[in-house]
Amino acid sequence: MAEGAPVTPNAELFEWPKKDKRRFLHAVYRVGDLERTIKFYTECFGMKLLRQRDIPEEKYSNAFLGFGPEQSNFVVELTYNYGVTSYDIGTGFGHFAIATPDVYKLVEDIRARGGTVTREPGPVKGGQGVIAFVKDPDGYIFELIQRGPTPEPLCQVMLRVGDLDRSIKFYEKVISLKLFIKVDRPEYKYTIAMLGYAEEHETTVLELTYNYGVTEYTKGNAYAQIAIGTDDVYKSGEVVNLVIQELGGKVTRQPGPIPGLNTKITSFLDPDGWKTVLVDNEDFLKELE
Repeated sequence: MAEGAPVTPNAELFEWPKKDKRRFLHAVYRVGDLERTIKFYTECFGMKLLRQRDIPEEKYSNAFLGFGPEQSNFVVELTYNYGVTSYDIGTGFGHFAIATPDVYKLVEDIRARGGTVTREPGPVKGGQGVIAFVKDPDGYIFELIQRGPTPEPLCQVMLRVGDLDRSIKFYEKVISLKLFIKVDRPEYKYTIAMLGYAEEHETTVLELTYNYGVTEYTKGNAYAQIAIGTDDVYKSGEVVNLVIQELGGKVTRQPGPIPGLNTKITSFLDPDGWKTVLVDNEDFLKELE
């Protein structure tokens, strides 16, 4: 480096995500029958349909559902592409999770409405608490977790990764998630990590799972991405670029407004190919007006 040349302020830039107002906004995935899934989520899970829109010129419709308003809660964004009735979920996507005060009662209600129970309610193997697993009409798995009243019932997105320590480091640096729990289960040959902006009982967390010896998974074409709010898409994008140079991944959309909508976003893939979209907080709230 030439004498007197400016030093790239990477250290200062990496402080930005710690000050940024970030939260999980929504998970985006594709379904084969929008009305069928809306009916299942509202009747079986107790979610509310928050908004729905049809974009005929682009041949798709979507719907936003959750347990509270989008201004404050994590929600799901369902996408229906005209004429496409089924998707491949792949081997990498794990599940979503819903916290409920009574897993047993929720499972009874889901079964009564024709839902598929893949794991009956019962204690966590080798751990504490009560859980169950159910499957929605498209085959997405939902873990039901027994927990007291919580501000965020839609509490987890679980993804499988090929190198857990690399993924933890990536998400800590790129979007300032904090590691709250890391548990190794050698008897079951997996390790999990819970990362979020607050602890699991307070907000939504990203659960990363590493299965011993498995370094690659198929992504399918069903699950799409997680969206996270940021106060400055451009500055956050600079951090993304630096972290990808260090740990791998790929920028899929440089920071800027979406044509026609003017909401500023940037998007990227992590080293395993999982997609995250950063959305300008102010622009996002304008979308909801």
